[in-house]
Amino acid sequence: MASVYSFGPFVLEPANRRLSLNGRSVELSGRYLDALVLLVVEEGRLVTKARLLDEVWKGVPVTEEALTQCVRSLRKALGDEAGRPRFIETVPRHGYRFIAPVTTAEDLAGQRNAALEPGPRPGRSQGLALFVGMGRAGLIGGGAAGLVGGLAYGLAGIADGGGGALSSLVVLAALTAVIGMIGGASVGFGVGAAAFATRHRGAWQALGGACGGALVGGLVRLAGLDAFTLLFGSAPTTMTGAGEGLALGVAIGVGVWIAQARRRGAALIAGALLTGGAGASAVLLGGRLLGGSLAALEAQFPGARLELGHLGALFGEATFGPVSQAATAGLEGALFGAAMVLALCLELRRHAVGASPP
Repeated sequence: MASVYSFGPFVLEPANRRLSLNGRSVELSGRYLDALVLLVVEEGRLVTKARLLDEVWKGVPVTEEALTQCVRSLRKALGDEAGRPRFIETVPRHGYRFIAPVTTAEDLAGQRNAALEPGPRPGRSQGLALFVGMGRAGLIGGGAAGLVGGLAYGLAGIADGGGGALSSLVVLAALTAVIGMIGGASVGFGVGAAAFATRHRGAWQALGGACGGALVGGLVRLAGLDAFTLLFGSAPTTMTGAGEGLALGVAIGVGVWIAQARRRGAALIAGALLTGGAGASAVLLGGRLLGGSLAALEAQFPGARLELGHLGALFGEATFGPVSQAATAGLEGALFGAAMVLALCLELRRHAVGASPP
């Protein structure tokens, strides 16, 4: 018999004759505690009425009503219901079955020891496949987020109607989608590089995402400034760059680590909260994301169709000022992070299923 059994919020210690709920003792008579121990030890298996009467009452002559009262009291102590049992199930005319999952102290110790041991080093081909897959997933997630973000800014800020506005919207959406794809792929490859680590993979995912984000942020900034200088003779003095990319990349890496082994909804929330906070913080510290970069372009080239000034009214500003930029950066980061974390987690799960033995 194990020393400690855990089920739901309860802990049962047979040797100490104690049942506790969140650290507080639950009052039970001695016989009722013996009955609970027997049911828990036989988790998932039928315990007949005859066996309960024999092992709990130990030959003392009682009626089945005493057993019924015992089970009723146990259910009350556990907050259980006979009609919708979570712990003790009645098997009509035969006995009872404990149906809640039970964990023993020995199980928990084994899990802790396994967690402390370094994980198996993936084979070169397996690690490479995951690395490539994560880059591909990042490209898809980042591209989707960039497309949605570009369309949102285009619909909100492109001046004038007609075909010119439509073509400008298409160009802006295509440009932001390409930037999103490049950034997403870089962060995805960075997070995927953790596949080659033997331990602390969560930390490596965060570091890889940070490196990927910083690298692509710096490259996009340099390429963008050179392109504007080449085409127009001048370029905006401030655009998104390595610092902003690093902040988003590390947030995505941490989000992937947190969201693994959770449902898709949790992955979306984790990615959105972490990267949304990182995006807003980057702007508050003097950086720029897409909205701020577009505002800089608007200021540098007054004849452009893009006009974001009226968006400031949504955030209580007369222009697209620092509050507006921080708020929109948070929304941008949330969109990018949710799409990226979801895409990368789906790729991790797909790879895990494909790599698991039949």
